[in-house]
Amino acid sequence: QVHLVESGGGLVQAGGSLRLSCVHSRRTFSRYAMGWFRQAPGKEREFVAVISWSGGSTNYADAVKGRFTISRDNAKNTVYLQMNSLKPEDTAIYYCAAGVSDYDSSVPVPFSSWGQGTQVTVSS
Repeated sequence: QVHLVESGGGLVQAGGSLRLSCVHSRRTFSRYAMGWFRQAPGKEREFVAVISWSGGSTNYADAVKGRFTISRDNAKNTVYLQMNSLKPEDTAIYYCAAGVSDYDSSVPVPFSSWGQGTQVTVSS
């Protein structure tokens, strides 16, 4: 089990940028994927991005592809989500999550630990 804390959310205008951070407890002998999910008002939680332990493999939801970038710094136990060209439809609570194992491109990985979420609001 991993403890995760998100930060970096806020209110921005359309076209602006935010970078979310998620600090997570270290699993000393484990290499695991990290991901970002979001839940918009009135909608179910959806996948946003995932990154392998090494950072060599990533995947994105079509809705954010080309605008968002996931990265991680394992030395700091932190995963990031750089969000550019934000749109009002990006408004949601964003959650980071830790996978039960590493990520192999095109192969989904279950996520077992979730943060509390951080609110991102994009105005028109």
